[in-house]
Amino acid sequence: MMRNKRQIRVGIVLLTLIYTGCSVPPVVHRSENRTTPVSYNGSQDSTNTGKLSWKTYFTDPNLVALIDTAFKNNQELNITLQEIEISRQEIRARKGEYLPFVGLGGGAGVDKIGRYTNIGASEATTDIKPGKETPEFLPDVQVAAFAHWEVDIWHKLRNARKAAVSRYLASVEGKNFMMTNIISEIANSYYELLALDTQLAIIQQNIEIQNNALKIVRMEKEATRVTELAVKRFEAQVLHTQDLQYDIKQRITVTENRINFLLGRYPQPVLRNSAGFATLLPNIIQTGIPSQLLQNRPDVRQAENNLAAARLDVEVARANFYPSLSLNATLGVRAFSPLYIARLPESLVATLAGDLAGPLINKNAIKATYASANARQIQAVYDYERTVLNAYIEVANQLSNIGNLASSYDLKSKEVDALTQSITISNGLFRSARADYMEVLLTQRDALESRFDLIETKMQQMSATVNIYRALGGGWN
Repeated sequence: MMRNKRQIRVGIVLLTLIYTGCSVPPVVHRSENRTTPVSYNGSQDSTNTGKLSWKTYFTDPNLVALIDTAFKNNQELNITLQEIEISRQEIRARKGEYLPFVGLGGGAGVDKIGRYTNIGASEATTDIKPGKETPEFLPDVQVAAFAHWEVDIWHKLRNARKAAVSRYLASVEGKNFMMTNIISEIANSYYELLALDTQLAIIQQNIEIQNNALKIVRMEKEATRVTELAVKRFEAQVLHTQDLQYDIKQRITVTENRINFLLGRYPQPVLRNSAGFATLLPNIIQTGIPSQLLQNRPDVRQAENNLAAARLDVEVARANFYPSLSLNATLGVRAFSPLYIARLPESLVATLAGDLAGPLINKNAIKATYASANARQIQAVYDYERTVLNAYIEVANQLSNIGNLASSYDLKSKEVDALTQSITISNGLFRSARADYMEVLLTQRDALESRFDLIETKMQQMSATVNIYRALGGGWN
């Protein structure tokens, strides 16, 4: 009879396992596309500028010092470092879930059982010690160790820990990606600051040139060779140029404070040397091959780790459909009086129990969790592919930008040379009455704008070298 009952119970358990195992909904499997173009411009040279250390790539000591300070004081970077610590502690918590939990506890209380209950009637005939009756209000003292362990049959808890590890690695790559962005922002702002300083110097030089021209016009008026109109037009030109310097000064202040914010400090002058900005030569870039982006770019590796975590989450959600096995144990001493608690084995209490439980009816919540985990996995695949595609396009765009800016800079240099010479020519013609004052004014204005454009193009060239370094994944190593 007992054997038949055991067989029935075992049969029920097996049927439950089969039912729950067969009721797992199917998932949509999608593999990420890791294929990239073979090259950027036909070259198969694997030499990659993105692998250079940022201290090697940037040679300006003032810029290097600014970046170094930002890595120590930038608030956003420090916030990210704390997020990494949070992810690390999540791994510890997940690891503790699949290890046995052991605790120690104790308690004391007072209990009175009614005389006419089954327990009270049985205790009425029991004497703990001959000659003495059992107390009416019976104390209860207990000290015991207890343990709980969920047996990780389906690797649900281990997969949850692996997912936490993947998210921790993703947070580390997120920190690396932030470092590359901080370097890029500081370097771009620094070169913009050098360009603004150079433009301010150009304005001041033009103010001096235009003041000299104004003096000549006034002398010409005294000689009755020009009218008061020419004098006023030259005065207006000088005032307009003087006004330009205040806009430049404001932009310098804003750019300095943008750098100060990235460095985590209050507004103060940014140490720099702008003297040779116009003659700076952009770094020579070697892009390597596109497949290197999968290893060099922190945001690509971050997306890859997030994808791994999302896939493990699906396995964790799948395990919820299967029965879970839990073991519980208690070992300690218990007595109605502290005097008896040390008497062994009479005061010894021990329990050992195993629980096997699985979902049977109304699994909507489990199915929803499983479907959501699967959807997030597909989402992570698309995010990975989008990140890889964006990385390639960023490099391609900057390569094109560098080539076009180089051609543009050559043409603007020639334009500046031609207009600089035309200023001297127009002044000479004006003094010999072979050109009117409007030609002189227009020539000066065009020359100033061309020099401004040349410096702007130089700044864009330097920014392009910064942006492609970031696009190649440089800066975090």
